Amino acid sequence: MLSRKSAEVKGSKNITIIPEGVKVEGKINCPGSARIDGAVNGEITIEKDIIIGKEGKVEANIRTKDAVIAGTYKGDMIASGEVEITTTGKFIGNLTQKDALLTIAKGGLFKGESLIGSNADIFKSKDEKKDIDDAQKAKKI
Repeated sequence: MLSRKSAEVKGSKNITIIPEGVKVEGKINCPGSARIDGAVNGEITIEKDIIIGKEGKVEANIRTKDAVIAGTYKGDMIASGEVEITTTGKFIGNLTQKDALLTIAKGGLFKGESLIGSNADIFKSKDEKKDIDDAQKAKKI
């Protein structure tokens, strides 16, 4: 059974949904939250939450805040918040987190490395990094 968090993306008005039967290849940049029930190959950046549903199959590097894995995920993930692998979830790859906030339900699979990142910059979005770079350049001028 999926947790409440995986059933709905909390309070988000900007939700990207990739339904079952849809295949996507390439880069996905989402300013809100996303739910994937289809197949995705590539690179994914989600500012808030990502949910990979039971039928979802994702082979990508992901950068996100929180994640719920109920389907199959292969790749490297950087998450600044919580990561949950449900009873049906399969996570094959490496996970880098700001804090140790990984939950694996009975029956869930995690095969790879779970790392706690000491470099805070890896958890910042590209926009945050650009703003910091611009501010540093302005100080030098």
